[in-house]
This record gives sequence, C-alpha cells and structure tokens, in this order.
Amino acid sequence: MCGIVGYIGKKESLPILLNGLRRLEYRGYDSAGVAIFNGEKIKQVKSVGKIENLLKKTKTENIFGAVGIAHTRWATHGGVKEINAHPHADCTGKLVLVHNGIIENYRELKTKLSAKHKFISETDSEVLAHLIEENYTGNLHEAVKKSLFQVQGTYGLVVMHVDHPELLIAARMGSPLVIGIGEEENFIASDATPMLAYTKKVIFLEDGEMADITKDSVQTYNVQDNFVSKQIEEIDWDEAQAQLQGFPHFMLKEIFDQPTVFKDAIRGRTNMEEGTAHLGGLNMTAEEMKNINRIILIACGTASYAAMVGKYAFERLSGIPTEVDVASEFRYRDPIIDEHTLVFGISQSGETADTLAALREAKRKGAFVRGIVNVVGSTIARETDGGTYIHAGPELAVASTKAYTNMITVLLLYALQFGRSRRLSLATGQRLLNAFLEISEKMQKILSQNEEIKKIAEKYKNSQDFFFLGRGINYPVALEGSLKLKEISYIHSEAYPGGELKHGPLALLSSEFPVFAIMTKNQLYEKMRSNVEEVRARKAPVILIATEGDEQAKELSDEIIYVPKTMELLEPLLNTIPLQLFAYHMAVILGKDVDRPRNLAKSVTVE
Repeated sequence: MCGIVGYIGKKESLPILLNGLRRLEYRGYDSAGVAIFNGEKIKQVKSVGKIENLLKKTKTENIFGAVGIAHTRWATHGGVKEINAHPHADCTGKLVLVHNGIIENYRELKTKLSAKHKFISETDSEVLAHLIEENYTGNLHEAVKKSLFQVQGTYGLVVMHVDHPELLIAARMGSPLVIGIGEEENFIASDATPMLAYTKKVIFLEDGEMADITKDSVQTYNVQDNFVSKQIEEIDWDEAQAQLQGFPHFMLKEIFDQPTVFKDAIRGRTNMEEGTAHLGGLNMTAEEMKNINRIILIACGTASYAAMVGKYAFERLSGIPTEVDVASEFRYRDPIIDEHTLVFGISQSGETADTLAALREAKRKGAFVRGIVNVVGSTIARETDGGTYIHAGPELAVASTKAYTNMITVLLLYALQFGRSRRLSLATGQRLLNAFLEISEKMQKILSQNEEIKKIAEKYKNSQDFFFLGRGINYPVALEGSLKLKEISYIHSEAYPGGELKHGPLALLSSEFPVFAIMTKNQLYEKMRSNVEEVRARKAPVILIATEGDEQAKELSDEIIYVPKTMELLEPLLNTIPLQLFAYHMAVILGKDVDRPRNLAKSVTVE
C-alpha cells in the first residue's frame, strides 16, 4: 500500500527521497510528503495527488539537509487531504515519523493522549507521533520501544528527531522495511526498489525488530531489546530492470517481458531425462511428499486465478485433492488441516496481509507451509518453511501480468514434480517438458499480434459491459481477463464458466454486450463451441481466442485472435496474453492511468 523512503548520509536527501517515492509509485497512493532536517529544525512539505505535485511544492520551499524521510499514502483512516498526508509530527515539531499499516487501538490511545496533545489529522498514524512524544525523556530508542509495546496493529515505522540529528529509528510489525547499506550513507524503504540506484546490499527487518540507523552503522534489536546480528544480502535486480526500456507504460513492458521471465522461471528446474521438475525450495523428503493427501492454494486477486490453474494441474498430474482458498476468507472458516496437508501461499509481493495471516493459521494447525513469491526477502518468503521465487523481476504496474504467468509456471512445475513422484509416466512428463520449452517462442508469436489486438480494442472502446467465458482450465483465464479489464479501464465485466450462461447471465446479452470467449482446441472444445453459439443466437458480438488453424471458429466470431497450439494444461500461459493486451489498449484508448489505476495498490499490506 503506502511507501516509505528514508535517507541518512552526506548528500542532499531531497532528490534521493523523491526518486525513491517514484520507484514506489507501483504500490498505489493518493498523497505524498517529505520531512528533512536542515540543521536547526525539521521542514515538511506535503501534497495531495501525484508525486509531481509534491516536487512542484518542494521547488517553492527552502528545504535541504542530509537526513530525511518521505512517504506515499493510500488512505485507510481519514480522507485524502494534505493534513492526513505523512509525515506526521508531535506537538513540538521536533519528532516526525512515517508509518505504514494500521494501529487498531488508535481510538483508545487518542482519547488518553488528547488531554495533553493536540491532534491535527484524522489518521491513526499521528497517534504514534504523540505517543512517542509522551514517552520521550531524552532517549529516542527507548521512547519508540516503549510506545510500540502500547500499540496493537501493524507498522512499518521510521522516526526522526531534532535532538538526534544523526539517527533514524525504524521498527517493523507486519509491514515490510528494508535497510540499504551504503558508503557513509544508509537508506530505508518499504522494499528494495528505491535504493537500487545507490546500493544492492540490504538488510530485511523481521516482525518485532527495531533498527538504529546512522550514516555509518545499523544496529538491530528484537522486542526484548537484545542486539540481533543481521545478514547483509545482495539484491540481484539492477535499476535498468525497473525502467520502461522504451515502452510507453510499465504494464506493456511487463506484458512483453513474459517470454524472457518465463525462461527465468524454469531455468535449472527441469530434468528432461527423468521427465520431471525439481524445485529445491520445497524442502520435503520423498517420504513427506508421499504422505501429502491434500493441497491448499491460498492467494488473493490475480494470484488466486493462478492458483485455480494450479488446482487443475495438481489434480490431473498428481491425483492429490487440491483446493483454492481466497486468503481473506481462509482463516475465518476454521479450515480442517493436519500434518498431511501442504499449503502454498501465492503472492507477487510476498507481503499480502491476508495471505500472510492465512499461512500463519495453516502453520499453527500443523500443515507444511510453502511460499510462491516474486520479491526476494519478502515476509512470506521468510516466514514459510520453504518455497519458490517466480523470478519475474520487478513488476511496477499495479495490474499484474508477468508475475501471473510465472506463478502459473511454478505451480505447473510443482504439479509435475508431485505427479512424477506418484503416478505420472516418464513419457508424459517428458512430453509436458518439451511443450514447456516451446512456450517462450509461442508467447512471442502472440505478442507479435499486438497491433491487431489494439484495433479490436479501438472497435469496442465504447462498450459499457463485457462477458469473459472459458471452460475447464481456461475458466480462471477468463476470470483474470475480466479482472484486468476492470482494473485498468474501469469497464464493467464479468467472467463465467461457459456452461453457466444458461443459468441466468444470458438474460443480459444483447448487441451492445460483447463477449470474449476462449475456445481453444482441447477436450472441452465442442462444449465451449456450443456456448459460443448460444451467445451468437442472442446477437451479442463475439471476440474469440482460438487455436491456430481453426478456420471454423471464424464462423462464430466477429473478431478472432489466434494462439499457437499447446498442451491443455499449458494453455493459460498463452491464452492470457491477448486478454492482457486487450485490457491495456482499452485503458490507453480511454485515457486511463494504466500503471496506477484509481483506488488500487500493488502490495496490499492491510486486511
């Protein structure tokens, strides 16, 4: 959600802070602010809207200094107003902080503090500033520590104080913080992206940890205030990976990244001779794998649709009953879990609050808990007992594209690994791997149709509603296609299994209601064809995704997009791409902010 950047060193901090905020724009935000110590006092500048608004304001202010913090806010408490933007200060203005997360007992704390402290915002975050002020007697570290014992909720917190001009204090509970290690300078941010231009050496704070950060040192402590020795890790992303590279938007760049990052996801993880995959992060013995009798895939949004594809693959290849749970519902239904259950948490950011909470519940109940994430060092990666990175690289557009297909890729590899350990023949495993090796080239072939798909979007730009239809393993593809269109173009769309049309949705169809149907050549082809004929009978325009060479499909379509043939289980890796491109072009044609759609955030770190 919100983004944090902090700097302490010898350079002017304002350019570093502003550049860092730009790198965090993918998280979604509605306001931004900076606070910098100028040698005498802490100067703040805030603005509503884009970071460019903040940049304009800083140019009219005399703001300078080598120690500062900055923030992008996505409103949870209080409206989108400048007074609610971070940073927040105490009554004296000497203490200033930025905060991600939610303080659940802020009302009680605010009531107690109001007798002595003046509040100017509507936020829960400001309570932290006044609480630390209340506990401050000259030792900032002690004041922060004491205050955090009094709060309930989640926080990624960075505090600065006029009386401690060479110190930033950070604390984490449920909201990620990463410290960047430089030469006579150090950084702190919500993730590693803002500091890639300056350092690739990072320390990941864990829940319940604090850090005292100066330009020359980082000291970390646990909740008992005992010193904790932290490992400095190397981030292997470079800054160029996080840039547009000539594309007009990050989303389009990331769609076109898919052939490359797909190769990254499978590299070193397949064994053609044995017809299997090997993902070492599973951290399970052959006996433990054999004893698994149930798999649960937990995710939110786009990741949950990847999980639905995974369900088909696990059950078909390994014969293991597999469920998909929306993470926000999982822990509230008292799920039945035991030591024979394997639970995967799937999250691009690795910080999704609902998914993390669900995994913790599964762990408490004795399941094997593993993560499938993109961000190295993320909370899910660290709190699970194993798992796999999807190697999609930085995904900066809010709407996920390449991470989605790489999630599917990793799930398919896991399904193959379990299948070969149980019932899948060598020949079938090898056939699947051979098909895998062709996917990247076939993705590229679909991307070459970008301009044709753009023309289809132009034709339907005035449509107010869409249906997306799929069957079997292509039903989750329809769900994802519908979500993409909603997310970035704000056009209403719904997705259904093809067979469900006659159970109500047909009533909505008319000549003004286009239908996107996935009708590729697989075992459900004839069934899906019948569903498309039902649509045609209601005069609704039909846009088909069909398999190359299927000339008969033209008879049923107003528009057709051909995709290369592949094995049925691998179809989502290809069939999703035209839907991503269609949604992208619709949004661009309609003048929407493709990379930063309204009301949405990339990393959802609150429930």
